Amino acid sequence: MAKLVIVNGAPGVGKSTVAELVFSKLCNAAFLDGDDVWRIRPFEVNDRTKAIVGKNIPVVLRSYLEAGYEYVLLAWVMHRQEIIEAVLEALSDLEFELHVFTLVADEETLSQRWRSRAGEQTVPELVADRLRQSRRLPTTQIDTTGLEPDEVADRILASIA
Repeated sequence: MAKLVIVNGAPGVGKSTVAELVFSKLCNAAFLDGDDVWRIRPFEVNDRTKAIVGKNIPVVLRSYLEAGYEYVLLAWVMHRQEIIEAVLEALSDLEFELHVFTLVADEETLSQRWRSRAGEQTVPELVADRLRQSRRLPTTQIDTTGLEPDEVADRILASIA
């Protein structure tokens, strides 16, 4: 049975980096970074673009799951349980083993990562809010504070093995 592995958390917490590392160590795997379906110009988060993304992500995941990949990874900002449930509802007719990992970090660590990634000195309130919301999810939480990306990836790999 296929394993659907979701890596979520606030922007800048390391989802894409960690998921890429997990993907690189798996055979018979497919990987979707949620950012791939947000490549639009102008970049806008509104009802129209959220609807597009909400349709595209399950379509890609379904294609990978139906193609027979043993592991299907999704990295995306899924800071509310209803976002996760909407994706899973669209796949409810498929059989797979679900693993959901939420990456979190302390605010100072997230600030450092945000500075190195976005060049901004402070974490925008939206990012801080996504971190707070992510901490409340009923998922497997991995605090990445003080960890290297490969250490986080190894924890996920050990859990899904």
